[in-house]
Amino acid sequence: MNAAAVRQPAVAGMFYPAAESALRTAVDALLAAAPALPLAQPKAIIAPHAGYIYSGPTAARIYAALSPWRQKIRRIALFGPTHRVAVRGLALPSCAAFATPLGAVRLDAEAMAALDELPQISRNDAAHALEHSLEVHLPFLQRCFDDFTLIPLAVGDAEPEEVAAAIELLWGGDETLLVISSDLSHFLPYATAQQVDGDTCHHILDLDARIHPRQACGAYPINGLLLAARRHGLKAQLLECCNSGDTAGDRERVVGYAAFAFHSPNHE
Repeated sequence: MNAAAVRQPAVAGMFYPAAESALRTAVDALLAAAPALPLAQPKAIIAPHAGYIYSGPTAARIYAALSPWRQKIRRIALFGPTHRVAVRGLALPSCAAFATPLGAVRLDAEAMAALDELPQISRNDAAHALEHSLEVHLPFLQRCFDDFTLIPLAVGDAEPEEVAAAIELLWGGDETLLVISSDLSHFLPYATAQQVDGDTCHHILDLDARIHPRQACGAYPINGLLLAARRHGLKAQLLECCNSGDTAGDRERVVGYAAFAFHSPNHE
């Protein structure tokens, strides 16, 4: 695979360690520190995407809980909001792999070709080149699963139905995990954020696909997931809700984080 076919990491050394050994150690430490939680096999999860010192413990809560399916889950559909490039609909890259300091993750070319048939899907390498909302999940995925392919979707201005249609196409079986990347509220005082994020979490637990971008930066992919989850009869489980004031930031202007799992009653 030539270098041009690989999307290189953009935020290594900023959001997470750039050295392979330091990154492996950091992710493994976060996973080891996460409390053991009883969990049915999830079809989908929501996890945050800030720097690891801020949201890493929250992300680790859900990723550590996935360990029973380390070998069973072999395909990850990753949906994250765009922060740097405006996109209408959802954007796929044209490369063959995404790299982190831990190595390259092969993309699922067949699934991506099927997505190309949807009118809301485009190929847009610029939308992926500097986007952190997808990248920061990859080291967790690489340490949590033995072998998997990836479908990375940068979600811009998209209707819930448009995102849900992509999710339906990728639904698959127990081998497929849907990962939605999102933080919650941004830059509110600590107590206000707790109230706002608590309310947002209640709406997510109710599968209410009317989350606003003020409530979650990944509102568009979240709403698509909630729509699909309701149609498939999934149940939502909240594993943690906190903010940067609880981890590594001050309490004057915080960012909210939450981890959710969505599972079928058949897996209870």
